[in-house]
Amino acid sequence: MSIKSDAKTKIESFHSILKNGFSVSTISEKNYNYEFTASGNGDSLKVQVYFGKKGVKVVLQGNTDTRLYNEIYNIIFDQPLLEFSNPEPDEPNEYIGTDESGKGDYFGPLVVGAVYLNKSTRAKLVQLGVRDSKELSDTQIFHMAKKILKVIDGNYKIIAVNPPEYNVLYEKEKNLNTLLSKLHSKVIAELHKVTECNNVIVDRFSKTDLLISSDPSFGNLKIIQIPKAEKYTAVAAASILARNAFNEWFEKKEHEGLSLQKGASSLVENIASEILESHGSEVLSELVKLHFKTTKKINNF
Repeated sequence: MSIKSDAKTKIESFHSILKNGFSVSTISEKNYNYEFTASGNGDSLKVQVYFGKKGVKVVLQGNTDTRLYNEIYNIIFDQPLLEFSNPEPDEPNEYIGTDESGKGDYFGPLVVGAVYLNKSTRAKLVQLGVRDSKELSDTQIFHMAKKILKVIDGNYKIIAVNPPEYNVLYEKEKNLNTLLSKLHSKVIAELHKVTECNNVIVDRFSKTDLLISSDPSFGNLKIIQIPKAEKYTAVAAASILARNAFNEWFEKKEHEGLSLQKGASSLVENIASEILESHGSEVLSELVKLHFKTTKKINNF
């Protein structure tokens, strides 16, 4: 078998394995490699297999801080997930945790949630089995969200930015991380006023500080931004409440007769194209995040 044939066999094997759990593009051949894109959990990366004089080399091209990267790395290179190296982190006696949902989905809102926990409520949520929303089905999220709300007794904030408002805000900011910084800052500020808690843990989406960090009126806040922060109970709870609110938007649209799809796959593109053709651009813009590349793909809308 030639080196190029070996590379093709490997990429086809990876593609076959990953298509069962992720959204994958077709395999394409470049000058020196084969590659395809894998998407999931709101993120995407490229799986590349290079062929050359030195042999075959497998490369993952993407953000190494994402859960998607670690999951696929684990599958391809047979290594344990990094996030399980410290499954029980030390948590403050009281703190606010924040996370978001919907940033990688063409249809639907962007939702940011914040949850305040003290030692007592944290213990109760741990007992309930609260964990990262990405590990739960939509049905599990629905039931877990109800249990969380009973325990935390109003000590949470949710901001759901529906597509029409989202598109206006994005057009103004021109940057998703800037918008996320403002939304995370807003839920933190609102929950801080209620709880007077100064400890905050944020699931990191950017290497820059949150907007609220430079606000002198919140000078006592101690904000920690770390990747994979869902291992912290309050962040996991926030991720579940945010995802539940995100799911509720889709359920509402389903009741209105619109069967939409989460993510940003080829299926999403097909549904968006059908809506554009049947109902026009104005209706589509009420349902999607217009800055996604998907918008350009469907008839150059």
